[in-house]
Amino acid sequence: MHYGDSAQYTPKVTTTPTDEAAINSRYLSLPHRLAIADGLATDQSLTSIATGIGKSTSTVSREISNHRIDGLYLPYQAHAAAAAARARPKRSKLVTNHKLRQAVENGLQQRWSPEEISHRLVKDYPDDESMRVSHETIYQALYFQARGGLKREVQQALRTGRTRRKPHRAPDQRTHRFVDPMIMISERPAEVDDRAVPGHWEGDLIMGEANKTAIATLVERATRYTLLVHLPGGHNAEAVRDGLIATISDLPAHLRGSLTWDQGCEMARHKQFSMATDMAVYFCDPASPWQRGTNENTNGLLRQYFPKGTDLSMFGPEDLEHVSQQLNGRPRKTLGWDTPAERLRDLLLTT
Repeated sequence: MHYGDSAQYTPKVTTTPTDEAAINSRYLSLPHRLAIADGLATDQSLTSIATGIGKSTSTVSREISNHRIDGLYLPYQAHAAAAAARARPKRSKLVTNHKLRQAVENGLQQRWSPEEISHRLVKDYPDDESMRVSHETIYQALYFQARGGLKREVQQALRTGRTRRKPHRAPDQRTHRFVDPMIMISERPAEVDDRAVPGHWEGDLIMGEANKTAIATLVERATRYTLLVHLPGGHNAEAVRDGLIATISDLPAHLRGSLTWDQGCEMARHKQFSMATDMAVYFCDPASPWQRGTNENTNGLLRQYFPKGTDLSMFGPEDLEHVSQQLNGRPRKTLGWDTPAERLRDLLLTT
């Protein structure tokens, strides 16, 4: 076969009725491979060959490297090998690696996200390359149960959405409801804003069925450590005041810096709380939940344990302690995949 001047030759791809009609266009077909072989035979560059068949140079380079036998690229053998490989797709790591699969399932059962699991595996198994899996692989295993390797029941551990607070009134209709004047978030010291000093908390209520029951949540801004406050007597201002005082009083003095809350009526006794705990209370602007974003994010995580519409009175102090332990043992992206419990432990050991 003579192609004339090889520098001017560009191999062309033609299809025939015998080609695989159903082959996906992203795969190389037999005519593609024949064109590659012809281009190599006439000393064409890989770029020239790739241009002629409408593929990238890297695709052509990989094809030649993967299917070269004794220095020769054999298109028919290459095509047969590729077809056989497509017929036997590679099994997921979560199917073949029992130890890895068990670690992923354990994380999901603790309600960790796939991204949290993926990064935590690197910290927990720094020298074991077999204990690596991307968060996308975990998602795929959950979405495609037949080939993914994960148990169907752990699929329920995935978070389905985040809770967003909505004001009961438009911002221009809201009025100050407290007798004692509020200290607004704009007056909060800079050391609180930049999380440089621990001991500054954000708080809120998560509401139960028909807003009849509630749990108070406290999140430390630097470590993301979470405390849950049992409110068996309701969630009026007096009950919230007493619950917060009892919880905060158990903390070391250097972890009682300040508390940031929204303008909910449950904080009407904020002055009495401050006097009992020696903690300043700063109030967010109306309808501005992002001003306590750490707490908002935590409340979204807590809805995995306390779904909307749940009667929260069924959960006792032991239940809240169990949930807070799970949350504080959850690796966080913002902490470099450390857990809040680890960060708080380190803080207590160094102060």
